This record gives sequence, structure tokens and C-alpha cells, in this order.
Amino acid sequence: MRTLLIVGNWKMNKTASEAATFVRQLNQHLPGNSTGIELVIAPPFTALESVRQVLGPTSPIQLGAQDMFWEDHGAYTGEVSAPMLKDLGCRYVIIGHSERRTLFGEQSDGIQKKVRAALKHGLRPILCIGESLIQRDNGSTDDVLTQQLHDSLSGLTGKAMAEVTVAYEPIWAIGTGKSATTEQAVAAHRTIRRVLGAVASSAIADGMRILYGGSVTPQNIESLLASDQVDGALIGGACLQVESFATIAKVASAARPIGV
Repeated sequence: MRTLLIVGNWKMNKTASEAATFVRQLNQHLPGNSTGIELVIAPPFTALESVRQVLGPTSPIQLGAQDMFWEDHGAYTGEVSAPMLKDLGCRYVIIGHSERRTLFGEQSDGIQKKVRAALKHGLRPILCIGESLIQRDNGSTDDVLTQQLHDSLSGLTGKAMAEVTVAYEPIWAIGTGKSATTEQAVAAHRTIRRVLGAVASSAIADGMRILYGGSVTPQNIESLLASDQVDGALIGGACLQVESFATIAKVASAARPIGV
């Protein structure tokens, strides 16, 4: 059974000092036994160091970044490289979020370069894909997901693919308060796993985690995790409140007990 992964994407929220205070409070609210899941928080770049200091070496929470550039160093003003993130203690990095695609014009070729650069330096990419409302209404969700997966992952070895997590985030559900139904999420996840099997192999696809993201809340997380197709969640707004994120972690811990 795949281990559930719960990721909090803070986006452009919290200063370094606010982030440190938040994590101290979060540690006090987390379930005592959360070994059945992985917890990741992705603060802004400016707060990574302060969060790392608070987490320390024994925290159950792992550190992630919200984005990265594909080159290791150079004249790329404003960018952050994989080696920089690795040195700060990051284990995961979010790549291809729809806000990066729509607001900052990220394209498939750049997203693939980022995935490869992350893997090269031992970071685990969380690749975000998803369709717009128009694409869903047109019945092209499966085609969009298939194309995005091929564009981002084609050419990777099976060993590299196994290190990638895919996050299905329907664009129409991000920050809107309108989450996909469990049935919609499960159908999309089945499509994604089928495509991953075609790109790599069924064995590799069966071992890869596929998260759901898009208006995840403490109220809907249990129903989303009820399916064995949904391996966790990429959370936005609900991860910015200590009690909310801790509740989601507790529900996830109970969703799949160790050994089940």
C-alpha cells in the first residue's frame, strides 16, 4: 500500500517569523502517531531556513519548496536552483502548479526540465497537472491529463519516474471553494495511473503516488481519501491555519492504518 502524502502549499503567505511561529504551534497539534503518513510543508523561499530551524532533525514534518529553476547556477535573476533547495533541507519540490502555468507562463518544456533537474539533485518532484472548467465541460479532461503527463515525464527512466509524485489539481477547483467530487477525483486518478503505466510500466505506476488538490478542507478530506486511488492531498488555503492542517493530518493518519 502506498503511504499517504499530505502537502501544505503556503503559496505567497507568511513571513519568516510568522512561519516559525506557525510551525511551533503546528508541532503541538499534530497527532502523536503519524508514522502512517508523510507530512510536507512548502513555505515561501524566504521562510525555508526559519522553518528548517524550528523543525529540527527529528520532526515528522518534511520541508518542500514551491518551485525551482532548472539550471544549477548562473545569471538567472530571482530564480532558485535545486542545489540551493537541497542545501536548505528540502526533500520535495512542487513543479508545474497551475498558478505558475497561468500567471507566469510556464510551458511544458520548462516543466520537464525542472522535473529532470530536481531528480538529478535528489529532490522529489510533485508534478501538478489539471484541466480548466472549459476543458472539463468539453469532455477533454482525459486528453489534457494525458498530454501534460507525456510532456512532463516522457524520456525518464523507470527508476526516475518512481521518484515522481503527481498531483491532480483541476484548475476550476483551486482557491474557488469548489472541490471535485470523490467520483470525479477517482476517475481522473485512474486515468493518470493508466497513462503512467503506458509511459513507464504498470508496476512503476502502481507504486507512484497521485495526490488530489483543489479546495481540500477538513470537511472533505475523509471522503477523498476513502478511495485507494487517492494517495494524499496537496492543500492550499486549509494549510494556513494550524487547527485546519492538523485536523487533515489526523484524518489522513486514520484513513490508512499502518499495515493496511
